[in-house]
Amino acid sequence: MGLKEEFEEYAAKAKTLPENTSNENMLILYGLYKQATVGNVTTSRPGMLNMKDRAKWDAWKANEGKSSEAAMADYITKVKQLLEEASMS
Repeated sequence: MGLKEEFEEYAAKAKTLPENTSNENMLILYGLYKQATVGNVTTSRPGMLNMKDRAKWDAWKANEGKSSEAAMADYITKVKQLLEEASMS
């Protein structure tokens, strides 16, 4: 299985993460996913009052410069970690 196929598999598995997964971890996944699928941030940072979109933008921006392949690999690793933690609790 290639990296892209594995990434798509884990993107589907990420949707099965428990609802109590922290916002911090969900933002990490969001940022890695966007970097893997879109690349570097191309939009301006949302305004102060738009806290949700601003947090998502910041999470994506934190991965700026990372290659698509590296972002995919990091995403897969993070989803595996979160699934493992969920199965232990």
